[in-house]
Amino acid sequence: MPTDVLSLLYAIVLGYLLGSIPFGLLLTRAAGLGDIRAIGSGNIGATNVLRTGNRWLAAATLLLDAAKAALPVLLARRLWGEDAAMLAGMAAMVGHCFPVWLNFKGGKGVAVFIGSLLALSWPVGLIFCAVWLFIALARKMSSLAALTAGATAPIFAYVVVNEWLAAAAAVMALLLFFQHRENIARLFAGTEPKIGAGKKKA
Repeated sequence: MPTDVLSLLYAIVLGYLLGSIPFGLLLTRAAGLGDIRAIGSGNIGATNVLRTGNRWLAAATLLLDAAKAALPVLLARRLWGEDAAMLAGMAAMVGHCFPVWLNFKGGKGVAVFIGSLLALSWPVGLIFCAVWLFIALARKMSSLAALTAGATAPIFAYVVVNEWLAAAAAVMALLLFFQHRENIARLFAGTEPKIGAGKKKA
């Protein structure tokens, strides 16, 4: 097998393995809060960790989930180049959403998407965060903010960087939408809870 193909495979494996670390589950268990999968939406992301009432733990989950995506991107870029970096970012997203250690039932991928974009192109990552914040403040819905930021990320990636980053962002956006499919159904039904509305599913 050609060396360059092997390098890309290494990047994918690296991204998946680091992305699949379930920090939300590990942190809540270490804090004595039990299994995060037993409350709220049942996923392992920062939004669900926030439902424990521990904001610091939720913030730590957010940062670590972003870091576990940024790290393989930066390592892959240094070791194997930009194509490998983009594959590592996408693989980290897959690992977070479908971790082998948790029967392929993971988080929704917002923090991982942010971490990947910040490492691949920090301006695009910051735009993602800005869009998320604007929609979250305007509509008070975390899911709508994430979906809007995800949908626009490939556009900004294309404008700011190139079509290759746009394609990588599009793949991650599709994963984000898939993981938010229940939220999308509630948005159409008008039953999606707003930020701060309590421990409802999100």
